[in-house]
Amino acid sequence: MKILPFLLKELDQESKTTEKFLKLVPVEKFDWKPHEKSMNLKQLSSHIAEIPGWIDISINTDGIDFADGSYKPSPVNNSDDLLEILKTSVAKAFEALSNTNEDELLKTWTMKNGDQLLGAMTKYEAVRHSFSQSIHHRAQLGVFLRLLDIPIPGSYGPSADEAGF
Repeated sequence: MKILPFLLKELDQESKTTEKFLKLVPVEKFDWKPHEKSMNLKQLSSHIAEIPGWIDISINTDGIDFADGSYKPSPVNNSDDLLEILKTSVAKAFEALSNTNEDELLKTWTMKNGDQLLGAMTKYEAVRHSFSQSIHHRAQLGVFLRLLDIPIPGSYGPSADEAGF
């Protein structure tokens, strides 16, 4: 069984859902956060927009080392920036998945911070981790939006707002 077609299909479905959520992020609330330990709305939404790009990084590198300073979050000033970052990230992910092969997905990928190993996994597992992170943080965004009294869209069926509950 080939896994790449399934990953491409999942990327398409998840990116469409993510776009629905990011379109709702109010710029005037970028600095808002529900708790002192939380990211603010701008940090969370920009992180969500970038996550699909990690699929490209996972496939086309052997790992990432945060200590080397090569990773820089994308600047975000407005809603259009969020959607453009998502579009670019998703395009990179589609290209990476479309141009790789099953054997490449079995190679090891590492995440480090200098000498500290944060994770070692196959590239396939790193791709799955990217999907999981996207879903996890999108759910956080849904809570943020709900707390701001913004109706949220459904992810895998109608939300309470869409179903008229």
